[in-house]
Amino acid sequence: MNIAKHTSLYFWISACAVFLIVGCESNFKEVQKINFSEFMPSGEAENFNLKYTDSGKIKSILVSPKMLDYSNVEFPFTEFPKGIHVTMYDNKGKRTFITSEYAVTFKGTDLIDLQKNVKISNETGQQLETQQLYFDQKNEWFFTEKKFKFTDPKGVSYGEGIDFSKDFKIVNSQSINGAIDQAE
Repeated sequence: MNIAKHTSLYFWISACAVFLIVGCESNFKEVQKINFSEFMPSGEAENFNLKYTDSGKIKSILVSPKMLDYSNVEFPFTEFPKGIHVTMYDNKGKRTFITSEYAVTFKGTDLIDLQKNVKISNETGQQLETQQLYFDQKNEWFFTEKKFKFTDPKGVSYGEGIDFSKDFKIVNSQSINGAIDQAE
């Protein structure tokens, strides 16, 4: 009988311990869920088309299949995970075209980070291709430290590290090679 009491007591203690452990684990998971904040966008747009105007004139048009707005995080940003196509206009209506497979803009910095098969071209036939290109919106200036290919009606050049104005009128290259025809 003594053995039966001990077995019964052991069974009840084991059962209570299991229930306590399961109960505590469940509560612990609930506490974890409270402290866990998911990294989710505060806004999402499909087939995004934005026209930026200044003084009644269109300055740029940004088109993207998808835009994710992360303005709810500590360092807010907007992401274009499926790429962008931008058309920029100067004061005379001349256009500059920009495409990339991915882009992100950081709020408060006026910088756009363009990535993956970035191409920028204009109506005069100049084109720059690279894997990453930054655009300083405030100064209307592009720059990269990555390798690039620059095509111009005068020739093709390759290099690493370049910065230039949005209309290609000012171009500064760190290292460049290629054939450019100087005769006009």
